[in-house]
Amino acid sequence: MKLRFLAAAIGFAIALVSPGFASAAPTQSGTNVFERRTIEVDGSGEVRTSPDTADLNLAIDTQAKTAEQAASSNAALATKVIDALKSKLGDKGKVTTGGYSLDPQYDQRQSEKPRIIGYNAQNTVTVNTRSLDLVGALIDSAIAAGANRVNSLSFSVKDDSKARTEAIAIATRDARAQADALASALDVKLGKVLKATTVSEQRPTPLYMGRAMAMSANVATPVEPGEVTVPATVSLTFEIE
Repeated sequence: MKLRFLAAAIGFAIALVSPGFASAAPTQSGTNVFERRTIEVDGSGEVRTSPDTADLNLAIDTQAKTAEQAASSNAALATKVIDALKSKLGDKGKVTTGGYSLDPQYDQRQSEKPRIIGYNAQNTVTVNTRSLDLVGALIDSAIAAGANRVNSLSFSVKDDSKARTEAIAIATRDARAQADALASALDVKLGKVLKATTVSEQRPTPLYMGRAMAMSANVATPVEPGEVTVPATVSLTFEIE
């Protein structure tokens, strides 16, 4: 009697549980029916345009036996360089000071403890101007006043909205062409655009001149700006019909 009752109880429990498992299967498989099929593509484009702004970064390096001497000498030279730049630039741009550093110099001989043999002071000056024809003269004036390194010279466009719009349009056409080609290869039809994003950032034209070129400034420094590239990337997600 006990065995029959236990078997009947187990059978009743299985009967209660089984419908739950059976009803869960359609719900789980039903979610896959409504998933969207999509094609995602990235298109690129760029527009080249003439720059109208120059950014010049110069450095003044000085060395001395003591920190005070290095700093004092650097300050005097930096003042001369800034005055020379402002005199040449007039109201056609602005001159600003950037980073400043004062570091010890070590004599690091093998098997000996490093010892300080002097100090190096460095000051950087930045010039921003829209008079591109002045850039060469600005470099020459700064070097004559005491600047001993041209860190960088870059050209850009102050307002690149027109070029950016054109680059985005080119990138969009490129993305669409890729999507059409992919859909044709897969033998499917493109539907509506579900998502569209874009990234567009101006790429300035850099000219790195360095210490060697700066020190050979016996003649006027020639500067040719070239062109600035404005690239764009467009990402499109299409629904597949």
